Amino acid sequence: MSKRKAQVWAGVDAGKGHHWVAVVDETGATLWSKKVDNDESAILTVLGEILDLADEVRWAVDISGTSSALLLALLAAHGQQAVYVPGRTVNRMSGAYRGEAKTDARDAYVIAETARHRNDFATIDVPAQLAADLALLTAHRADLALLTAHRADLVADRVRMINRLRDVLTGVFPALERAFDYSAHKGALVLLTGYQTPAAIRRRGRARLTAWLAGRSVRGADTVAETALEAAQAQQTALPGEDVAAQIVADLATQILALDDRLKRIDQQIRETFRSHPQAEIIESLPGMGPILGAEFVVAAGDLSAYADAGHLASAAGLVPVPRDSGRRTGNLHRPKRYSRRLRRVFYLSAQTSMMREGPNRDFYLKKRGEGCKHVQAVIALARRRASVLWALLRDGRVFTSAPPVTQAA
Repeated sequence: MSKRKAQVWAGVDAGKGHHWVAVVDETGATLWSKKVDNDESAILTVLGEILDLADEVRWAVDISGTSSALLLALLAAHGQQAVYVPGRTVNRMSGAYRGEAKTDARDAYVIAETARHRNDFATIDVPAQLAADLALLTAHRADLALLTAHRADLVADRVRMINRLRDVLTGVFPALERAFDYSAHKGALVLLTGYQTPAAIRRRGRARLTAWLAGRSVRGADTVAETALEAAQAQQTALPGEDVAAQIVADLATQILALDDRLKRIDQQIRETFRSHPQAEIIESLPGMGPILGAEFVVAAGDLSAYADAGHLASAAGLVPVPRDSGRRTGNLHRPKRYSRRLRRVFYLSAQTSMMREGPNRDFYLKKRGEGCKHVQAVIALARRRASVLWALLRDGRVFTSAPPVTQAA
């Protein structure tokens, strides 16, 4: 049996079905390399073998999401801590080693070697990560990460179905497709569940169509019926494939309405789960930051103790320009490429919402527009400012107020 090492580095190339784990010593020599199924018993067996190799094991993974959630949970249960090595870094570091092959074993080795040479990677706070990815926040509530990820999938499905509906409807009834914004008009979707062709709408007539819509709780049923009838009168020609297209449109409209109901239930569940978070009141007090974006922030930001100051939080969200200076060329600032897209989206959307109402957020936005900034630039500048404000609120444990806090004399 080989001599027990003082310290080794374990790199994990994480995947859904299995992981590849490689262990290197202080010289970079490979001590252990094997594929491991993403199964509790298999991971525990491997964990025991690796912990027997050295007194201290430094773990590094390239995915900190659901693919490695079970692994991170088992590491936490055994008192092990891991750092996150971004995939972009792994890809670039691969070029520093011999050969051009791309295998899981090689990636795991590069991850371990990268962690051995660098000690500035962000540590994954495993208990906090589990609260976001695995553990239930209460005995009867699903966790925020799973809920927000599922909501994002449903929203993407809804956008896809709306686009498909409009495409099919354009082929047989373009006048009706132009008449409504189907992404925001529930009454128009209800109309399509029953009537999809010009002839059908004309036969029904305005009075009976209004009564049909009103019986299905459509707001402004008379206006919807009048608009649909005007579109039907504008098209007297029946296009080829009209009957089949009508069935597809009705089916898509029904699915979208059902999806809207699912989104409402999930939004309510996210709202309840988020408001059980100890800092929910502080986060939601910031103008433009509702429970949905607040939940996204909690999941994307993780443990705020990982950010030394507000600048680090803003940098993680991609709100801080990156210098690219060379020689005498200085002040060459560019948009960053490595940042959390999810965190940036939270700050951008909340800033865009907050600047629509009177207050300090709108005043700052208008100030930036007056300085010559375009809309997107002004919103990003506002988002950067709000990142500092939110970080200070969470640091001090106080809610947002329009008036600045009173400074006490020492």
